[in-house]
Amino acid sequence: MKISAGTIGRTVCLALALINQFLILFGKGTIPFAEDDIYQFVSMLFTAVATVVAWWKNNSFTKEAIEADMMLKEERIMKAKLESAKED
Repeated sequence: MKISAGTIGRTVCLALALINQFLILFGKGTIPFAEDDIYQFVSMLFTAVATVVAWWKNNSFTKEAIEADMMLKEERIMKAKLESAKED
């Protein structure tokens, strides 16, 4: 499941708006954020998440690691074919 940047941005804006309304309701000051501040925060958050996701994945740089990835992929394909043949 992939959540789009737009969904995250809208959710953050909605959360800030709700918090702001509760602050107004209870007579407190409003949140002192400008639109640019929110945009920069969402952009930073998106960059951080993208960085973690990119490095969470298997990043093979050496020749041996790339070959091992290919062998693993082939093994998975063969296993899937064997399981499919058993079901038939």
